[in-house]
Amino acid sequence: MFDLIIFDCDGVLLESEILSCSTDAIELTKAGFPYTTQEVCEQFLGKSLRSMLATIEADHGKPLPDGFVDHLKRCNRERFEQELMAVDGIEQVLDGLVLPFCVASSSDVARLDHSLGLVGLHGRFAPHIYSADHVENAKPAPDLFLHAASRMGATPDRCLVIEDSLAGVAAGVAAGMTVLGFHGGAHCPPGHGDRLNQAGTHRIFDRMLDLPALIDVLG
Repeated sequence: MFDLIIFDCDGVLLESEILSCSTDAIELTKAGFPYTTQEVCEQFLGKSLRSMLATIEADHGKPLPDGFVDHLKRCNRERFEQELMAVDGIEQVLDGLVLPFCVASSSDVARLDHSLGLVGLHGRFAPHIYSADHVENAKPAPDLFLHAASRMGATPDRCLVIEDSLAGVAAGVAAGMTVLGFHGGAHCPPGHGDRLNQAGTHRIFDRMLDLPALIDVLG
């Protein structure tokens, strides 16, 4: 049934969402735009940094300080270097896959290269690493997933997407792909799997090691 598996990165391959949401909340609050970690996760999970910051400026009716984007990227980079880990079981899953796979993430290219490299996953995906930088419209638009499928030579109806965010699920569904919702990340609150289901996933799972069996069932 499938010719390609498309993985989201943050929250699916990496336990990065809880780190970045926390860092974003801290630095935004310092800059006069108060947010909690939970609020950042709820409002911006799965969306690009560009989209997040544009929404924040519009909601608050004022621009972020000059240099804030570079400052925030630097803070997240330093946090990742100290604390970032791969999602439990992802290495074993990738080792056992026979289907082609790639990454399609809302993160920018530099962050993807750095974060995947920190946990030893970059070489497993390169050069098939696709970012919101590569398309005009980021998730929840389908552009990124369609771009990844095109570059990998797969049709949307034969692509399987692994996502953890509502925006990502919406993007996969809009692209006409089968979507599995992963809700086993450290950032996922109780009931997150139900929300992913409501967004249109075909199945949900909370242990990455269960993914191969799900692929077999669907395929």
